[in-house]
Amino acid sequence: MGYNARRFFAFQAAVMQHPAEHSPLGKSSEYVSQYAPELLFPISRTTKWAELGLTASTLPYQGVDYWNCYELSWLTPSGKPVVAIGEFAIPADSPNIIESKSFKLYLNSLNQTAYANRAEVEAVLARDLSACAGAPVAVRVRGLDEVAAEGVAALAGRCVDELDIAVSDYAHPRPELLRRGDELVEEVLYSHLLKSNCPVTGQPDWGTLVVDYRGPRLDAASLLAYVVSFRQHQDFHEQCVERIFLDLQRLLQPEKLTVYARYVRRGGLDINPYRSTETIAPDNRRLVRQ
Repeated sequence: MGYNARRFFAFQAAVMQHPAEHSPLGKSSEYVSQYAPELLFPISRTTKWAELGLTASTLPYQGVDYWNCYELSWLTPSGKPVVAIGEFAIPADSPNIIESKSFKLYLNSLNQTAYANRAEVEAVLARDLSACAGAPVAVRVRGLDEVAAEGVAALAGRCVDELDIAVSDYAHPRPELLRRGDELVEEVLYSHLLKSNCPVTGQPDWGTLVVDYRGPRLDAASLLAYVVSFRQHQDFHEQCVERIFLDLQRLLQPEKLTVYARYVRRGGLDINPYRSTETIAPDNRRLVRQ
């Protein structure tokens, strides 16, 4: 068994479900430039699910967390560096999320490690990330020209950001602001004004929220006020989207509902949680701020 394989299996045996305060977030960290899967830090979804009244067996949605890495690099066998963009799809029902700073540190550990080709890099990433998440993680490693050719995505639907609202409370999400009518509609509403804060470091997380539903009409101004109420809320990206999904589901009791957020990258990574009552195939092209 090779050295890297031994390190991976040691890491896999040590994987536990840690609370966020024990993660590398908010701490000084040494950047390791040789392959180190043990840097990955899993955080159990169970605690946050419990806060929302959920368990692994009662999730009212399906979905995926798309992570995109714009700072992915490794060496060829001759020592020449390669740069690429990585796309990682983590199932929304996986036992763990992967703490973002540990994810970044792990990806940086590939920088001075040699691989035969892109397929080998994809296989290593899929193996390590799946072990940390506790479920299969799909991985695509793509060249810059391929991603550039896709361009920037434009959202369908109606932007609610120009609506006139009065706001005075930013401390916590306020689902009581949400209102609905009786008319049945099918529409897509979105806002670029989503902001929340990291629960460990307090750093701001900026994003665009999209609501795609069929059911009683959601009052657009009330949705905007509700989105803005997250402005000082501290939670991870995934839990913010799940909270929004549940609040809208309770209000609308819709025939179908998809809620997702496209967050602005930090440290070369962006996180994009999708939650839906339907089986969906998300468009993972970046938005203009990503």
